[in-house]
Amino acid sequence: MAKVRPFRALRPAKELAARVIAPPYDVLSHQECRTLSRDPVHFVHVTRAEVDLPEGRDPHSDEAYAMARDNLTALVEQQALVEDSEPRFYLYGQTMGHHTQIGVLGAASVAEYDQGQIARHEFTRPDKEDDRTHHMQVIGAQVGLVFLAHRPNAALSSLVQRLAAASPLWEVTTEDDVIHRFWVVPESETASLEAAFEAIPTLYIADGHHRSAAASRVHAANPNELNSTFLAGIYPSDQLQVMAYNRVVADLNGLDAAAFLDRVGQTYEIAPTDDPVPTERGQLTMRLGDTWYRLVTRPEHRSDHPVEGLDVAVLQRRILGPLLGIDDPRRSARIRFIGGIHGADALAVAVDDGAGVAFHLYPTGLDQLFAVADAEQVMPPKSTWFEPKLREGVVSRRIQ
Repeated sequence: MAKVRPFRALRPAKELAARVIAPPYDVLSHQECRTLSRDPVHFVHVTRAEVDLPEGRDPHSDEAYAMARDNLTALVEQQALVEDSEPRFYLYGQTMGHHTQIGVLGAASVAEYDQGQIARHEFTRPDKEDDRTHHMQVIGAQVGLVFLAHRPNAALSSLVQRLAAASPLWEVTTEDDVIHRFWVVPESETASLEAAFEAIPTLYIADGHHRSAAASRVHAANPNELNSTFLAGIYPSDQLQVMAYNRVVADLNGLDAAAFLDRVGQTYEIAPTDDPVPTERGQLTMRLGDTWYRLVTRPEHRSDHPVEGLDVAVLQRRILGPLLGIDDPRRSARIRFIGGIHGADALAVAVDDGAGVAFHLYPTGLDQLFAVADAEQVMPPKSTWFEPKLREGVVSRRIQ
């Protein structure tokens, strides 16, 4: 049963929330960070502190981590961030177009993560794990949410819905037209939320594998009560929106277009199409030259295995690896990944600009993610793209 606890948040002063909250640190380019850092209270000064160092300095240096610590201290001293005097739960809601999601912000258990009760579905990269660990240790705070999902639970959903009926402490619309709302849950409701989470058998990491792994390492190195938990945004799966995570490959690995199509046809039934968006599982689309093709997985290449049956796994196992030479998509410089939020046009532009081929996948479902995690298996990299993304700076907390 999930042990989720309240915590003392460092959170934006409500009149400054629109200026403080930041996109995730790892989706921003260096130039975007430099632009955002023109606002002295923007949270990018904490998550990407190299913006305050001379151009060209190593963003993973001791100097950069120390700058992040100093910048967090400055935001508190300037009262751009305020700290609650007692542990509380919080709600964080987002609306993007017609889609709305509201989750609970709480402290999840490192012990449950270590024991697999908070289930994971991805390998972590050592360099990124090291970065998040050192960042957390040097600044003495957790400044990013791990995005957790769970199967729907009627009692918890009803409680969150009732709490969200109150007016939010603040509401802002960010540059991407997403509306963000933030509530401080009354202390009188703490026990009810704790009890509701205890009825949830498993929490699943939707995004934030490196942060959760880093939290575990920080606790193991110097255990204390504060670092025995990590910040999490926790959402029911029926409120989440998963988009495709698409692939663009630089070249055809020495094949001409006709030979490549012939080889692809051994795995997929192929037909030209005017609609570049796949409509169901077992189907994807491919941009080759100036033509879109619809690819349907042949029956002999389908599988009920939680990993091998995924569309991203079939593509990797049958096409990207053996035909295109992308054996390790985490490290290959010949492949790049484009989130579904950018649409099919971004894939067409990439091929028109010289890429060899692009693939538009059907979104991996939360049920598939849960099945992989329950089987203690690992998905291929870049299998899911969630929108809207949780902003940084909404809540942080000290762990020293």
